[in-house]
Amino acid sequence: MARCLVIEDDAETGQYMVRGLREAGHNVTLLTDGADGVALSTLERWDIVILDRLLPGRIDGIEIVQALREFGDSTPILIVSALAAVDERIRGLRAGGDDYLAKPFAFSEFLARVDALLRRPALQIEVGELTVADLTLDLKARRVSRGGQIIPLQPREFRLLEYLVRHQGQVVTRSMMLDAVWDYHFDPQTGVVDVQISRLRGKIDKGFDRPLIHTVRGAGYIVSSDAPLA
Repeated sequence: MARCLVIEDDAETGQYMVRGLREAGHNVTLLTDGADGVALSTLERWDIVILDRLLPGRIDGIEIVQALREFGDSTPILIVSALAAVDERIRGLRAGGDDYLAKPFAFSEFLARVDALLRRPALQIEVGELTVADLTLDLKARRVSRGGQIIPLQPREFRLLEYLVRHQGQVVTRSMMLDAVWDYHFDPQTGVVDVQISRLRGKIDKGFDRPLIHTVRGAGYIVSSDAPLA
């Protein structure tokens, strides 16, 4: 079962895809707005993103694809659009889409393309270093420094910090961290995230003028060089 994010503003087409994907055994989330699509596609992990080219609001499908690729996300993307001209398909693929299916389409072909993308081995876009303010994560050496000072971290602490920094400026929930760092798909109610965050703060923020790890009440945590709005 794959986690599928469908971003499609046409209600009939969206429900058509959702119904078929669920019948095929997949877990599907449907969004109709481009801005919501960017937010959710970058905040959560998906096995495939299926999106329309033309979406309401300020952000269209091409911009969602570009945002994901600039973020370093290699999730397979299937673009589905009524814009069927060759130059439009080329534009979608060059923006970072993995496949392009013109509307109208037979569901059997749609599902075959989804299955083909899900079978592909994940491509990792190599990023050697992550930074926020004066904090640097060397991903190859698995080393952390702040203000030029090396900060020793345990492997789990490094994974947690890496996840937070990759999502810097975005609120990350405890459930998201449990899923990404501990591979828990449920909340064990042990406070494990809060304990680990407290340890990270003691190493990352203690002794420095500006804290980078912030609590967002009722939501989770955020890594930012600025204090989040209450």
